[in-house]
Amino acid sequence: METLLHYVWKHKLYENKELLTETGIAFEVIDPGMYNSNAGPDFFNAKIRMDNKTWAGNIEIHRASSDWYKHQHEKDKAYNSVILHVVEIIDASEICDANGRIIPQWMIKIPERIQTNYLFLLNNDTSVPCLGKISVIPEIYLYDWKNALLIERLERKTNTLFRLLQEYKNDWNEVFYITFARNFGFGINNDAFERLAKSLPFKIVQKHRDSIVQTEALFLGQAGLLEAPELEDDYFSELQKEYDFLRKKYELIPLDSHIFKSLRIRPNNFPHIKIVQLAGIIRKKQGLFSNVLDFSDVEPFYSLFSSEIAEYWSTHYRFGKASIKSTKNLGLSAGQLLIINTIVPVFFAYGKNKNQEIYIEHAIRILESLKPENNSVISLFSRSGLHVNNACDSQAVMQLKREYCEQKKCMYCRIGHQLLAKEIEFG
Repeated sequence: METLLHYVWKHKLYENKELLTETGIAFEVIDPGMYNSNAGPDFFNAKIRMDNKTWAGNIEIHRASSDWYKHQHEKDKAYNSVILHVVEIIDASEICDANGRIIPQWMIKIPERIQTNYLFLLNNDTSVPCLGKISVIPEIYLYDWKNALLIERLERKTNTLFRLLQEYKNDWNEVFYITFARNFGFGINNDAFERLAKSLPFKIVQKHRDSIVQTEALFLGQAGLLEAPELEDDYFSELQKEYDFLRKKYELIPLDSHIFKSLRIRPNNFPHIKIVQLAGIIRKKQGLFSNVLDFSDVEPFYSLFSSEIAEYWSTHYRFGKASIKSTKNLGLSAGQLLIINTIVPVFFAYGKNKNQEIYIEHAIRILESLKPENNSVISLFSRSGLHVNNACDSQAVMQLKREYCEQKKCMYCRIGHQLLAKEIEFG
């Protein structure tokens, strides 16, 4: 419940018409301060006017005033800067800081409408309880919120890339390779494909990029897919021999094949096919990352994703079992997902890292030029009246669902704020 108290204080949504401390002193809130998510008082650098003086300091908020002593703030010098104790219930008429100074207390009143709406949003069992009310929010608020969510999402992905960059000593080729491989798992196998790339350094792959057989042997072998008992399959045997040699040469340790999931996915997305497609793309050009940086529009990326794989795979989805001949090309929708989840974040992170705004702008332009993703989350919000016009919007919606809706952070969401702050009845 303290979260709601923080929210009401921050946005000055309290019901109190006249602000009086517990001892009857009138005051005015000039600035509620900046919320502090770390240890210490709840709001920093607040300003209030009391007794014809302007007080600058911190605000501490509790459900009950006795919580001040339960948390032992009277012994903590970090709370000596508190200028006002905001509470919902006053059950301790006097509180003091570590110096013995009496701190003014104020009993905040939460409007019943806000409390009812908050409890509805918090306790509703549906995944997005506000869906039926989004259409009443002015488009300008939704537009600004989508822009903010997009940057949030790109910043989150940038932080992940920066951690990889630190781990791999500023090697952008290795970071791009690992990120690209992860997203080649297309959700269900993301973690497995990332582990595969990390177990098979990019520089080793590049040494054998002139041979389809050796490249496929490295990737399939590292995935543990060449560990099966002997099959009467010539290509399997050839790959197995190649991998046995390369594994000893580079002291490679293969993964367990069971980490790659194939249950309830289409044959074209079987791990064997995706792995050889990945191998075919990675081996195409030396310094794949530097080639990517040279592209100025979206179309060249799709050509980059064309993969040259062994003829064997035109009649197989896995070893030892022939199938009707078919091409195993990467589809346009899969290519778009790779652009959205790999190319765009890498451009954005590279621009941040090198302080070159052109790459950040390019990342945004790419998203603006792409159609929105087509998944259940996007459909859910689109039906509710939230306009999803391009990949910028769909990425924003994915961020909204993951970081706010699923975390029940309605009060930190601008949609939630609009609904809580306005006279809207829920239910």
